[in-house]
Amino acid sequence: MDGRLRSDPHPSTHRGRAGRGGRRAGEPDAGLWFRLVDRDRRLLVLLAEHKVLTTNQIAAIEFLSVRRAQDRLRQLRELGVVFAFRESYLRGGTSQTRYALGYLGTRLIAAQRAEKPPAPKAYTESLERLALWPKLDHQLGVNDFFCMLAAHRNPARLREAGREGEVDGLTQWWSERRCTEFFWKYLGGGRDTRLRPDGYGCWEEHGRTVRFFLEHDTGTESLTKVTGKIDDYAAFPTDAFGVLLFSVHSSRREIALRAALRRALAGGDPGFVIATAARDGDTFGHADGPAGPVWGLWTPQGGDRVPRRYRLVELPRRGPSVEHGASDTDQPLNEAAFDPDDREMSRRINTPRPEPATPAGYADDDDDLDDVTLYDDADDDDVYRAPAEPARPGGQRPRWVA
Repeated sequence: MDGRLRSDPHPSTHRGRAGRGGRRAGEPDAGLWFRLVDRDRRLLVLLAEHKVLTTNQIAAIEFLSVRRAQDRLRQLRELGVVFAFRESYLRGGTSQTRYALGYLGTRLIAAQRAEKPPAPKAYTESLERLALWPKLDHQLGVNDFFCMLAAHRNPARLREAGREGEVDGLTQWWSERRCTEFFWKYLGGGRDTRLRPDGYGCWEEHGRTVRFFLEHDTGTESLTKVTGKIDDYAAFPTDAFGVLLFSVHSSRREIALRAALRRALAGGDPGFVIATAARDGDTFGHADGPAGPVWGLWTPQGGDRVPRRYRLVELPRRGPSVEHGASDTDQPLNEAAFDPDDREMSRRINTPRPEPATPAGYADDDDDLDDVTLYDDADDDDVYRAPAEPARPGGQRPRWVA
């Protein structure tokens, strides 16, 4: 991956004269973008946003089989638009292939967005850091969660089933970086609070919509540190944007987390909905993955064990109601994404939060979980003017650093 924009595998044999197709060595291949199909372009945008995906994750969201995914990914790698790497295990064998944007891929995305591309050497170093990134397994776990949801909208499978054009499923997927840039609130006195969820999503099914923040727990952090994140969510109007999901690695960890939440909150109500699920046993092994009946609602009065599991779509509805926009290769899987500069989004952040109201007994019975609606978009005032956004410390938008 030397950064030269070329498709000719032997540029030295054409140095100083016209190459294939009349293109001189060193000249960019202007036709590369048009050799990609929409599926390829969506993949490049997802890699630009979410850093890294495995073969199985890519197959789940875009292909009919892993074999077809492997064949196309090999072609994309030969074109230089994706970069592939594996981890070698001490006891032998290797991990599944991981894919990131290749240098030509990142140049294509930069050109599409009218941005300056990175220098070849700097980008090569960034790929080396990615392969050795301490949070790589965690990031792959987060992406696996969202890819399991996105698989319900696999365009190839919908086409094969005659359901092309359906929008039910994952209709928003924001990365940690995008979340950190948007979900922050100025507290005054030079203080602010920033949410750093592992992702933010919107799930739609049969006319119901659930927006959620994801905390993907691998068990490497102490429960004190995990529950400490609740303070940030409590300081932010979390209930105005979604419910908080904790995905933990084992049932034992889930029980311990629920007990730790009760201790940390001292029996109080955090002011937003919390649900937990474990990734072992029969939970994420369900055919519908995290969309299935794997979520246990947490309440201050509830026990450490989960009395009932809910489907993702059955969780209380929170967050803005957004009319679907066109989701093209600029932002796949984001039809329900809202404009961060929209005045209604600013109002939700800056409006003082009312006293929290929790549906009585919603964790123990079959009552509808939407008895309480904190915000009703139907009553929004069309002439409302959002309060002036407070200046960010230093005058800059917060930036995410890996």
